[in-house]
Amino acid sequence: MSEFGALSLVPPLLAIGLAIVTRRPILSLFLGIWSGGVIATGSIGIGQTFTWVTESIGDVFHANILVFTLLLGSGVALIWRLGGATAVRNWATARLETQRNTGVTTWVLGILLFFDDYANTAIVGSTMREISDQMRISREKLSYIVDSTAAPVATIGLSSWVAFQLSMIDEAYEGLIDSEEYDVAAGDVPGVFETFVGSIPFNTYALLAILMVGIIVLSRRDYGEMLDAEHRSWQTGKVTRDDAQPLQEVEKDLGAPIDDRPMLRTFFAPIVVLIVVTLAGAFWTGYQEWIDEQAEAGAPTALEAAMADEGTLQVLVDVVGAGDFAAALVWGSFAMVVTAIAIGLFYDLFDLGDSVETVLDGFNIMLTAVTVLVLAWSISAVAEDLGTGEYVAGIAGEVVSPAVLPIVVLLVAAFVAFTMGSSWATMGIVTPIAITVAYDLTGTFDLMPVIVGAVFSGAIFGDHASPISDTSVLSSTFTGADLIDHIRTQLYYATTVLLVVILCYALYGFFGVPWYIFVPLGAVLLIGLVYGLSELDARRKGVEPKASATDRDPAGATTGSEPSADE
Repeated sequence: MSEFGALSLVPPLLAIGLAIVTRRPILSLFLGIWSGGVIATGSIGIGQTFTWVTESIGDVFHANILVFTLLLGSGVALIWRLGGATAVRNWATARLETQRNTGVTTWVLGILLFFDDYANTAIVGSTMREISDQMRISREKLSYIVDSTAAPVATIGLSSWVAFQLSMIDEAYEGLIDSEEYDVAAGDVPGVFETFVGSIPFNTYALLAILMVGIIVLSRRDYGEMLDAEHRSWQTGKVTRDDAQPLQEVEKDLGAPIDDRPMLRTFFAPIVVLIVVTLAGAFWTGYQEWIDEQAEAGAPTALEAAMADEGTLQVLVDVVGAGDFAAALVWGSFAMVVTAIAIGLFYDLFDLGDSVETVLDGFNIMLTAVTVLVLAWSISAVAEDLGTGEYVAGIAGEVVSPAVLPIVVLLVAAFVAFTMGSSWATMGIVTPIAITVAYDLTGTFDLMPVIVGAVFSGAIFGDHASPISDTSVLSSTFTGADLIDHIRTQLYYATTVLLVVILCYALYGFFGVPWYIFVPLGAVLLIGLVYGLSELDARRKGVEPKASATDRDPAGATTGSEPSADE
């Protein structure tokens, strides 16, 4: 239990509350970190505040992500400057003629790029922003689609997330084996990979969050603040509200692109290079790490032999999971920049001096996002040092009924992720505690897949609901959305999914309903809720539940031509 008790909740909750109320995330995050310094030191706390900030930058993983973000900004700037975005807009306008097609394409791209949530938000957000604007889809909606597919698909796909989750399960099992309190032998513990696979249906929030995006884009129905954003965007052409502060504004910061020869290759070639180099780098570093681990354990170091011995999927997860994705993202983004410069020079679209200036301009458009990222990581460090996660998890550790344990674990993980802004940190804190509590209550491992799935579900929801989450920051950055507007609009949908997940867990815990029944039931319920809530909210506001079902404001749109309103 945290020595600071309930005071450990103050810094993250203060930062989140101020960010939502003031819509100024940088100031809010700094004040939250500073309040943590005051609590930790019992004095003015300025020294501790900047210690947390500098330590979050000094972390190798975080440093790699910052370099990746800056280089990706340069890549985006180069593509914009070379007319790549113009070429894609012209190409997509002829093919993605409706809002529905554009939304579905964004959703499908988000599902396909399952290997890393950071790369997912960067690639999908940057790729679809121009055509989304052309179709008058609000930046809030685009950011929601990107954010609510990135982490959910990464947590169940072949990615670094899966490897991390496996390591947390393994750590929890090792803790039970080593504990003198429990008589657990190594042979009694189920396989880590077996537990993870069994947890996938119980990672119900991730599954239903992906489905929820599909329901929203296919039905084009909205409710809550997203309905207001979509009506504004459709009727006026303003994809962001007038006072919004987007984390990235390519058009304003980079000026007009070179559009005398817009070519698709100036867009797709750098993006393909980014994906290929990143995946190759992750696999190569993972393979090298796996070779070393196999050699130390005296196991076969040939992939073929290991696959025959352990199973192909298990070995692939081990190899990919051992990869250094952060370093691979840096290599991929650097290769993206080099490719874009080479294309510009080869086709004589600019000279070397212009390319360097564009690279620096790309750094500039990412400065706000980088600042928010550093502060978000710092507030997470504050919560870790003050023991916020342990305090919340400890309070929930007194649960007495196995039937309600999955729901409690879900809510605890959600709150921890909401206050820490990190689903990974949440998984690291809550997974061992939740597994230990589950074994203490039941004396068996039967409930472990359910509990593990509940931890992952809660962690991802908290990530989606928190304005101090790194994936929320990056989703807003690459879609050009206001961070707080993104969180406020996404929260309605994320909360709807969470309530359905709670119902699913209740059906399982109290009535023994298996996952292959409660997951489809949850999907049907989501469809009904989207239609019902959109009708109720639209009627209350005196508008249509589909923004494109209304007539355009005679004042006219500020950008693009009239998109199709497919009914």
